[in-house]
Amino acid sequence: MPERTRAQGDPRPSRDPIKVTVRRTEWLTASMVRVVLAGNAVRTLPSPGHTDTYVRLVFDAEHTPRAYTLRSVDRAAGELAIDFLVHGDEGIAGPWAAAAQPGDELTFLGPGSDWAPRPDADAHLFVGDESALPAIASGLESLLANRPPAVATVFAEVAERGLEYPLPEGPGLTAIWVYRDGAAYGEPLVKAVLDAPFPQGDVEAFVHGNADMVRPLRRYLLRERGLAREKLSISGYWRVGHTDDAWRAVKREFNAAMEAEAGA
Repeated sequence: MPERTRAQGDPRPSRDPIKVTVRRTEWLTASMVRVVLAGNAVRTLPSPGHTDTYVRLVFDAEHTPRAYTLRSVDRAAGELAIDFLVHGDEGIAGPWAAAAQPGDELTFLGPGSDWAPRPDADAHLFVGDESALPAIASGLESLLANRPPAVATVFAEVAERGLEYPLPEGPGLTAIWVYRDGAAYGEPLVKAVLDAPFPQGDVEAFVHGNADMVRPLRRYLLRERGLAREKLSISGYWRVGHTDDAWRAVKREFNAAMEAEAGA
């Protein structure tokens, strides 16, 4: 998950913890489970005003709260939905979500938000692995609300066929699924983006997920395609071989190296 920053003009996320309980769960794929959480505080949860809205989940006192995209919020019902990627027994959030039962309690901080797609862009490019798909789905829903709908292409990487996440569909939206099939995380995704024709006109890009995928695509978009930095939302949510806390500890240094590499 990303180390997020508050967008200018956003309401500041609440510092007061909010307690909710599990109402139900739904397996979207064999590796992605949606947990619907409920509580009276959800009815008055502020709307930060951006598509990529998140909360920080507090699982225990020993670990830093983790940022997760709010896939949906139903204030009338007092419900919110969060999609969790499950890698067996790895990590904290995935195993918790896989075992969640109605009545289980969870605490979060927020909400906050960072980004929303510009409806006036000629084309949108979304690139991400499983960790970024909920945020990509929220962005696509925002674009589908435009009249006329915007043009968007999604490059989405998952482990294998049959694990495709349910992305919104509609006019102007194209989803290209990329399968690792045993390859290293991010390698097939980077190749697919580099080999594909680049959209024409005023392009906005959202590239999130594995840091080792983000790095070469950032360089490609800024240096080779000349994309303006303000038209690029990009973040390494995680990195192979790093726990969440370990990645946080080195992410600033990693981002500085990317800045220098891209000639920023």
